[in-house]
Amino acid sequence: MSNSAPVLTADQLAAGLSYPAFRQHITEALAQPVPDPHQAKLLPYYQEGQARMDRITPTVTLLPELQAAVSQLTQRYIWAIITEGWCGDGSETVPIIEAVAQASGGHLETRYFLRDANLDLMDRYLTNGGRAMPIAVVLHADSLAEAGVWGPRPTPLQAIVQDLKAREVPGKDVTTQVHAWYDQDATRTTQHELLALVQKLR
Repeated sequence: MSNSAPVLTADQLAAGLSYPAFRQHITEALAQPVPDPHQAKLLPYYQEGQARMDRITPTVTLLPELQAAVSQLTQRYIWAIITEGWCGDGSETVPIIEAVAQASGGHLETRYFLRDANLDLMDRYLTNGGRAMPIAVVLHADSLAEAGVWGPRPTPLQAIVQDLKAREVPGKDVTTQVHAWYDQDATRTTQHELLALVQKLR
């Protein structure tokens, strides 16, 4: 795929969810009276994700340099975020991504794509051959060509996760360490990496 090729069609973009619609999707998933067995297994993760985003969202304060960078954007972009409402990393970083978009004065518009319903899109952005998420793809608004990519998690944390998995640490323990890292980091690394992404835009 060339750099100028559109990542999404106009119809695919139109099917993307706004942030309020993405949050509503989580609310509706939790409200289903009789979820199917697969969905039932995911409900605790939806609950944790919802609670985490509710907690993080009002506390996000953008770094001054990131605030300045987004305020200087002159072109319009679509930020296509591939995630799921039950994704632990997504619940940690989506509120930061959304805060950056809100600070851009309309130059960064977010659209959310549920991974399992958009595997053709997800499979363009595999991590070590896996469908790790979230993946945040910045697209030029006019051409829908790729302008930048971030994800699935901050680079230092990704290295930690790869090491833990290589040592066959149980998944539950990996998850515990991941969220402990996010808590200690307090959004700083994610914001610095998003700053590097925004600085490549115009």
